[in-house]
Amino acid sequence: MSTLTVDFIISLDGYGAAEGWPAYWGLEGPEYLAWLAEDNQQELVHVMGANTYNLMSAFAGQSDAAESVALDESRKIVFSSTLSEPLQWSHSELVSSDAAEFVRELKRSETRELRTLGSVSLCRSLIAAGLVDRFRVVVFPVITGETGRQRIFDDYPDVALELVEARTFDGGTQLLHYVPTVLESPPVAV
Repeated sequence: MSTLTVDFIISLDGYGAAEGWPAYWGLEGPEYLAWLAEDNQQELVHVMGANTYNLMSAFAGQSDAAESVALDESRKIVFSSTLSEPLQWSHSELVSSDAAEFVRELKRSETRELRTLGSVSLCRSLIAAGLVDRFRVVVFPVITGETGRQRIFDDYPDVALELVEARTFDGGTQLLHYVPTVLESPPVAV
């Protein structure tokens, strides 16, 4: 049996990207990059949608960095109704059926941890279906109000988050690791 972790990197105001800003908002210090490289050494199954697949597969094989090689060699499940076989990125499997049902079965049969890679709308549907076991957010200390693109949490269900790990990296970047619980309604004040 496996667990599913949703991973996001965001600005303080909740954007996943910003026009004109470099990757990691230019704040990827050595401590954060070392943690990222170590984290990416785990044997994982990556779950993603078509947009993320198209973006990430374009970079496949272009770097000898350990995290890039690990991603190239890992199993990747791609949910899409627009892509077609064969997928060019090695170890990628196309799934056009219902993502929630597929992931529910995958969690039963897979022994490796499942992790999302980008894919905001896919993550939204998986958390709404109650399939997400861990929710990990790396918050970069910038506000990208005017240039921010792709607000991460818009249209999410209400979710209570229990903090299980927190860490501050060089430059003030924060790792927040939660166990999520989807709420049927807002909590009642006591």
